[in-house]
Amino acid sequence: MAEISFDDFMKVDIRKGTIVRAEPFPEARKPAIKLWVDFGDEIGEKKSSAQITAHYDPEALIGKEVLAVVNFPPRQIGPMRSEVLVLGLPDPDGEVVLLTPDKSVPNGARMF
Repeated sequence: MAEISFDDFMKVDIRKGTIVRAEPFPEARKPAIKLWVDFGDEIGEKKSSAQITAHYDPEALIGKEVLAVVNFPPRQIGPMRSEVLVLGLPDPDGEVVLLTPDKSVPNGARMF
């Protein structure tokens, strides 16, 4: 494992957001869900695509608090432009489980 400096870590801007809209993403190569995440006044609402269909239904995601990298360049995912990377961890089967704060914090709060 390569070591990085604390300054390198601080370049990655990870913020808390709340999912405000979620829809199936049938155009994606692998099963995915389109997400709209509110990061508060400073960053606003951003779109993302996540391969999280094994554990999550779009309707149940509304209001869920998540962590995401907000300073990667946008990426084209099929017909959608993904603006943030919502973070998750693999379960024992390799399916994504979303990272969430264990207590509610304001949208846009930065991880440190």
